[in-house]
Amino acid sequence: YTYDALAPYMSQETLELHHGKHVATYIKNLNELIQDTPYESVSLYEIINISADDKDNPNAQKIFNNAAQVFNHDFFFNGMCPDCGGNIPEEIANAFGGKDKFREQFKSAATSLFGSGYTWLVRDGNELKIINLPNADTPIAHNMKPILNLDVWEHAYYVDYQNRRGDFVDTYLNHLVDWDQVAENLKQ
Repeated sequence: YTYDALAPYMSQETLELHHGKHVATYIKNLNELIQDTPYESVSLYEIINISADDKDNPNAQKIFNNAAQVFNHDFFFNGMCPDCGGNIPEEIANAFGGKDKFREQFKSAATSLFGSGYTWLVRDGNELKIINLPNADTPIAHNMKPILNLDVWEHAYYVDYQNRRGDFVDTYLNHLVDWDQVAENLKQ
């Protein structure tokens, strides 16, 4: 979609800053960090998992942070569309005691995350869970299947919502989530 496609829920300015500046920087940094290394020839998933396991190597941690941010942002942007409609899949509603309960629990998690990071709906084994991961952390580094994520770093919402993270979460759940994509993620 275009930079103005999510307006009025997410402004063109926010998308230009968030995708055009922040994400572009993570991609540039990652490409520079992996150049002429074994990481250069493996998938993004593999880069994340290999570098996540190399906790004593400062360069691997830089690679992990940038690779995870590329993945997290890609997942976030691919999971939205402008007023795309759709419904919360029944599997999610059933797991959380109803669609309203899911929204309440997701919002509570997203508004309670201290600082920066992501709120995720994941499949952990056979169980659906809502989790918060700080900074660049990502569920694939913990053997969890990502289903839905919300970027709650301030650059994701501050231009449009200032310090009203709760309003951003409501808008995201009510107008921006591509629930058809979420249903596909559940099947995979």
